[in-house]
Amino acid sequence: MEKSSVNPQQLDGLLKTVGQKLGVSPSDLRHALESGKLDAAVKNMRPEDAKKMQSVLQNPGQMKKIMQSPQAKALYEKLTGKK
Repeated sequence: MEKSSVNPQQLDGLLKTVGQKLGVSPSDLRHALESGKLDAAVKNMRPEDAKKMQSVLQNPGQMKKIMQSPQAKALYEKLTGKK
């Protein structure tokens, strides 16, 4: 399996982009992801975005596909320090 890595600048950029979409600061988003508490991070989402996210979270096949992407794996490794 090929490993994909994200440098700190890429991770910061990703958190900034996602944070803007969710209406959450990048530091708050990082903390929510690191602690596993996403409720605070998604409370400011637009209702249609929250509905899409809920749909993905309730669909094991779709969630598995997303979590197996190189980008998700790299983000997980950076946030947890695990490989």
